[in-house]
Amino acid sequence: MRIVTQKEMKELEVEAQKKFHFPEKLIIENVALGAAKTILQKLGEDIFAAEIIFLIGRGNNGGTGLAIARHLASMGYESHAFLLFDKNEASVEVKEQLLISESYGVRTAYIDDVSNLESYFQQNNSPKIIVDAIFGTGVRLPLSQFLYDIIHLVNQEKAYTISLDIPTGVEGDTGFIQGNAIQADLTLAVSLPKLGYYQADGVKLVGEIEVISAGLPTQIMQKGGDKFLIDPNIKNELPHERNKFGDKRLFGHTLVIGGSHGLTGALVMASSAAIKVGAGLVTAATWETQYQEFLSRLIPEVMTGYIPLDQAKWGRLIKDLEKYDSIVIGPGLARSNRARMLVLEILNNFSGPVVLDADAINVLSLKEDSQVFALRNAPTLMTPHLGEFSRFAGIPIEDVQKEPYYHLREVIEQINCTVILKGPCTFLGFTNGKTYFNYAPNDGMATGGVGDVLAGILGGLIGQEANLKRRDSLYNIYENLNRTILMGVMIHTMAGKAAAEKYGVRPMTATSLIEVFPEAFKYLDEFLKAEING
Repeated sequence: MRIVTQKEMKELEVEAQKKFHFPEKLIIENVALGAAKTILQKLGEDIFAAEIIFLIGRGNNGGTGLAIARHLASMGYESHAFLLFDKNEASVEVKEQLLISESYGVRTAYIDDVSNLESYFQQNNSPKIIVDAIFGTGVRLPLSQFLYDIIHLVNQEKAYTISLDIPTGVEGDTGFIQGNAIQADLTLAVSLPKLGYYQADGVKLVGEIEVISAGLPTQIMQKGGDKFLIDPNIKNELPHERNKFGDKRLFGHTLVIGGSHGLTGALVMASSAAIKVGAGLVTAATWETQYQEFLSRLIPEVMTGYIPLDQAKWGRLIKDLEKYDSIVIGPGLARSNRARMLVLEILNNFSGPVVLDADAINVLSLKEDSQVFALRNAPTLMTPHLGEFSRFAGIPIEDVQKEPYYHLREVIEQINCTVILKGPCTFLGFTNGKTYFNYAPNDGMATGGVGDVLAGILGGLIGQEANLKRRDSLYNIYENLNRTILMGVMIHTMAGKAAAEKYGVRPMTATSLIEVFPEAFKYLDEFLKAEING
């Protein structure tokens, strides 16, 4: 599913109006009916005991809010709409919807002071469902003090809150807020998700996201775009099933390099993940001084090796690189000059795909090493979290947190390297200009080693892809790589979901993800089949 900016959404709507004669009124009506049904479906029986309160703005967002209230009224649910503006200031759509909704029995009231709404809340002790239809994605910040007071009151009420298109106070493209914004439990995205959901403060404020169809023609909805949500619709973009008659050589040999004093566990987790996602063979190599400690912790299925501390003895290691189908380097590697030299040797001498994780990223920098990436004639994948990305790119962490998507695309343009930027929303930036957004909040994943597991998953899956080993065009190689990366991130996410359900978000660890890989693959199959068949 596409993710759009305000400009892109407007262009789709204008095209629908001009080429398909699709009026704004029909968009409002389609969205309102779909939103009403979604609210009932989400809340279930809880809606019977609650009062539904709509906060209405003067623009199209407010008009759609009134239409939702009217549909709920026609279904037998009482709603109360508070107008946060003088009726004379309303748009034509709002005035029309106000007239219709009142005739359907929707109670309306105008308030110009937050104390009026506060008094109403205090007098009504029944559970409340608040629908935020004040501003959509076109909001201009800052808001008036009156609206900021309304937002503060709504957040303080801690009622189940639904925002229409985007929480009021969140800027549609950047996710920025100024001062405060509605904290939504559910955001009803009109037609398509918006970029602001996944950046800056937006990612913490939108809550659960449900897309509501506006009925725009499929001819325009399914074309173009360079930003996509990872969802079941990407089924056709994933790798094909494995060859049932293949042997271990067919399914690839992955080399995982890392581990240093006190950090050999990172290498254990990464190499274990690689073998348990189906790699035919996995070899794990650590520094010579950590080799014995590493052996005591490793599972028996993984082969081992060590890296001499004397760089003059690396010749045999470099010579043997071509027997591997993929290399993962970085988990627990250490931030030393020796580690930096090893990473550069791998990048300069291995002609297959390389996954750079953790310390392999920390010892490099965009300013000093961009030429290394440019000279590689094989795919490179980086998996930084926000802090690692900030250090590598030389961009202040505050700027990365505010606009991760834009900074990601800028860096990819400079190094022609696939980057998975890990955070509250994870961004998969590909070299073909496309970016996939993985929005699956799970606080159980906020624990050490989870990134090492992802690196191992990716390395293990990439090594299995026979198409990456053939002498093919770079275009086809990268297309196959992208499919495999999508699969890897989805398996990682599904493993997090399975681990949270099995152990709980507090007790689960990175190792828990590896333990539930069987459930993760089953979840992935169900996830893909259910939506597409529906």
